[in-house]
Amino acid sequence: MQVGVRRHGRRQRGFTLVELIAVLVIVGILAAAAAVRYFDRAVYDAAAFADQARALIRYGQKIAVAQNRSVFVRLDGSSVSLCFVAPGSGTCPAQQRVRAPAGSNSGASATLAACDGSSVWACEGRLASMSYAVAPAISAFSFDALGRPVGAGSDPFAKITMTVKAGGSSAALVVEADTGHVH
Repeated sequence: MQVGVRRHGRRQRGFTLVELIAVLVIVGILAAAAAVRYFDRAVYDAAAFADQARALIRYGQKIAVAQNRSVFVRLDGSSVSLCFVAPGSGTCPAQQRVRAPAGSNSGASATLAACDGSSVWACEGRLASMSYAVAPAISAFSFDALGRPVGAGSDPFAKITMTVKAGGSSAALVVEADTGHVH
């Protein structure tokens, strides 16, 4: 029976088979395009590492205040880590490493590889599929006993921005110059 033909005084309403198939094809194409973006781990990996780095830097500031001593943040391109002494030649002696807040870091293979195999050090490594850059380009800074950021050596501390990139996505964190606020 055709649409619009009256039967018993009422008009039939509905969709034709061609219309239903066309809608299903369009929905399938949209779902396939959305699924690729939804299941792209790079988006989540970049955000997760930025969140881990943000939490680790905040933890370093809190430890500096709580223990009334400087805590150094090392940003070497493959990891973010905390140390009680200036990381000479990019390393942190085992006895000067800040312990992870819960007693262990994430323990991921990338973290263990970038953090000298230590699972108790407040250190997180990035995945091989991502990178991060710090602007202005620095490899370390510290928090003083009052929780204020201090540049390396005699350099004044300028606001830094760390941008984490993975695939086509990126996430950023900022450390403010005067207060050390990390966001």
